[in-house]
Amino acid sequence: MNVLGHLAVGIGYNINDDMMGQNPINDKSGVKHMGISKYPFITTKIKQGKIRNVIEEARKREGIAIADYPKEMLETSTDDELISEISSKEEAQFEYLGCILCGDAKQINEITGKFQLYN
Repeated sequence: MNVLGHLAVGIGYNINDDMMGQNPINDKSGVKHMGISKYPFITTKIKQGKIRNVIEEARKREGIAIADYPKEMLETSTDDELISEISSKEEAQFEYLGCILCGDAKQINEITGKFQLYN
């Protein structure tokens, strides 16, 4: 859940405004509630070793935003440590713990459609 939380914040920060629904949404009493994405958020089950394949395939396609979560993000305590760890390694050295893809549903389904839904 920690990985998913960090990924969601990262992708949310880096996508454009037209991905979001109305924000804020005011209830009848005037309390403001944060809006959500206009598009579905589908979580799938995938073996950890296959995450790299998903990321590599998504990188080949135009218009797909990718938030990836290498293991170093879990093993470091500060932003400076994380920057140092990631910048000192080649991409092929990373073990990915998760990723979020955002973009054209057809393209993403071509990459992830074979995976079982997480429930």
